[in-house]
Amino acid sequence: MDSALSDPHNGSAEAGGTANGTTRPPSTPEGIALAYGSLLLMALLPIFFGALRSVRCARGKNASDMPETITSRDAARFPIIASCTLLGLYLFFKIFSQEYINLLLSMYFFVLGILALSHTISHQNWSPCQNPSCQGSLSLFLSSVSSHPIQLTFRGKRACEAKICHPRKKSPFMNKFFPANFPNRQYQLLFTQGSGENKEEIINYEFDAKDLVCLGLSSIVGVWYLLRKHWIANNLFGLAFSLNGVELLHLNNVSTGCILLGGLFIYDVFWVFGTNVMVTVAKSFEAPIKLVFPQDLLEKGLEADNFAMLGLGDIVIPGIFIALLLRFDISLKKNTHTYFYTSFAAYIFGLGLTIFIMHIFKHAQPALLYLVPACIGFPVLVALAKGEVTEMFSYESSAEILPHTPRLTHFPTVSGSPASLADSMQQKLAGPRRRRPQNPSAM
Repeated sequence: MDSALSDPHNGSAEAGGTANGTTRPPSTPEGIALAYGSLLLMALLPIFFGALRSVRCARGKNASDMPETITSRDAARFPIIASCTLLGLYLFFKIFSQEYINLLLSMYFFVLGILALSHTISHQNWSPCQNPSCQGSLSLFLSSVSSHPIQLTFRGKRACEAKICHPRKKSPFMNKFFPANFPNRQYQLLFTQGSGENKEEIINYEFDAKDLVCLGLSSIVGVWYLLRKHWIANNLFGLAFSLNGVELLHLNNVSTGCILLGGLFIYDVFWVFGTNVMVTVAKSFEAPIKLVFPQDLLEKGLEADNFAMLGLGDIVIPGIFIALLLRFDISLKKNTHTYFYTSFAAYIFGLGLTIFIMHIFKHAQPALLYLVPACIGFPVLVALAKGEVTEMFSYESSAEILPHTPRLTHFPTVSGSPASLADSMQQKLAGPRRRRPQNPSAM
């Protein structure tokens, strides 16, 4: 993942070179301002909305849909893994034909981009239960293609607080897009292995007709990107990747965030200032791993080709730290988002400073060189002023994620009344099985 902000002047020369023996005309000040203002706005959108969605992701989903939690060990290894990946891509571009490598990468990101964009626009939330009778039970809904949902009730859980007693609702955007009488049928994609008592789920994905419509719309964008490599299609995929990354990648605590950002700070500075590897890969890599915006948009319109770029790493990495601070704000239960707004403002300051320095020195800049001190330093200074440094560094984000809920790992033969089926499955779940210790605050 590239993590450098390109220089508008050097970038123009390298990206465009010469055409028919004539040098590309320099970008106008208005075009440069529009390009970097747009990049700044595009970077803020996935961070802001991804952070909000990360709160719902941590508190509102069941155990099978838990976000990926980054531990301190993962954070320490990540810069090494990223360096090996970056160097490997650089060598691949030097040894093999760039055309064939980009063809393979385009197909790979074509599939990933469609799935990410579809998930973004069809985002689902768990709706709270309004039925007082389920306050002492856990209700699971099983859906199939040919039947209505079947409710199985297991005693001993507070379903309403766990927010899993009702099917998921679409985002407000999707509810406005589809008419009220839209025939929204439910589907389930299920893959299992083994048989009988040893049958285990490999994939259990539930979706509906609205999801299929979103997938179709996302596929149109994917085909557009695959055939034209248009910068708008690239940005749609890049924004979807960034938003999903901020939403689904969770740091477990502030110390882990400092380790991750500190390691990538060194990684970014070395690969941008120490070598030409990152800039070379960023300009050779034809994949939506960066946001781009043309500096000659005012002159050429949508067919402009003189791009400024911002790597997705400069969005997702600070973004997951900002999302962590939002969850920390909520855990304080003070009805304020001081640390979130502070870190968000720090990100704006850091990225703006990156653009300013780059414009002065006319050279690509490692954005994390300025973003990391700002995003860590500003919130820590606020915590020192408020006397909440201990609370900040002792906060554990993973403690707010719901403990594992009972899951169906086998498929018994359905016979008798629904009550007997529920009793049978309750006995299976009550068998000898180690369970994660529950946090009373989560219940």
